[in-house]
Amino acid sequence: MSQSLSSLIFHLVFSTKHRRRRISRELQPQLHKFIAGTLRSNQSKLLAAGGMPDHLHLLVSLARQMSVSVAVREIKSNSSRWIHESCPKLRRFAWQNGYSAFSVSFSQLEPVKQYIENQEQHHRKRTFREELLFLLKRHRVEYDQRYLWD
Repeated sequence: MSQSLSSLIFHLVFSTKHRRRRISRELQPQLHKFIAGTLRSNQSKLLAAGGMPDHLHLLVSLARQMSVSVAVREIKSNSSRWIHESCPKLRRFAWQNGYSAFSVSFSQLEPVKQYIENQEQHHRKRTFREELLFLLKRHRVEYDQRYLWD
């Protein structure tokens, strides 16, 4: 094959530091737009975004040369700087150190999009902690409970 082709779609989940409720409803659309721009500048795409005041869910299509860890680092560092500059009240804003990433097959794209876009509805029944544990178990991700929460 003379060219490299890929379909790298991931559901990313990460929270604010100590799960502090810092992402207001008013900030969410602007934050999602900023993250979309960050991904675009790295030849990647934001397919869906959602979350709650204490965490984000992103559905991303990564460029074949972009690793998940680099993408998350770019998203977190750039969005954190943007929040500090744009929202003086949030100068102490920070993201948690880690993240969760789940691969998504193309056939599951729409259900995952809907899940991400309906976060408020999901969180009427489940806390972020319950949701993350559910996702980790569903995707059979091994984890150490001692390091799961910062």
